[in-house]
Amino acid sequence: MNFLAHAWLARGGNDAFLYGNLIADGVKGDPDGDWAAEIARGIRHHRRVDAWVDDHAVIRGVRERAPRPQRRVVGIALDLVWDHFVARDHADVALVARCYRVLQAQGRAPNRLAPMIPALIEDDWLSRYADFDFTCQAIAGLGRRLSGPNRLAELVPWLRTDYPTLEHDFHVLWPALNKALSAD
Repeated sequence: MNFLAHAWLARGGNDAFLYGNLIADGVKGDPDGDWAAEIARGIRHHRRVDAWVDDHAVIRGVRERAPRPQRRVVGIALDLVWDHFVARDHADVALVARCYRVLQAQGRAPNRLAPMIPALIEDDWLSRYADFDFTCQAIAGLGRRLSGPNRLAELVPWLRTDYPTLEHDFHVLWPALNKALSAD
């Protein structure tokens, strides 16, 4: 999961908790001590969600289906694909506006994310993920930031072909994740 999915899952918490969920992918190591308590709690929540998702049978199945050369990076692409389905199926204009407000208000983001956040807000990425073409462009763009060949861009044709199955996978994974979180 990525920004929007994590925001949706953290929407019931306060703004600091939401912020921690939004920036967690850019935070290395133990967040305690470096971040305020609620932000650190949000970072830990994000990591717990990631661990649950990564261990789910749906994700294992997607990895098995993915083309072998791109299997190492398929998880990165899936984060954005899940955001696409959240944006498309669970659009929440108020949540998107809250995310942008929280990201702007904090003023402190991990170095890896800091340059990206203004573009994310200005170009309204969270809403635009509903458009699968935009999502695929974002996936290929992320691949340009990685060293070596752009394996994420190479994965995009497969994502388009596998779209119906990925959609089915999301409709299995998303309710199971929400149920698991509500049980905690």
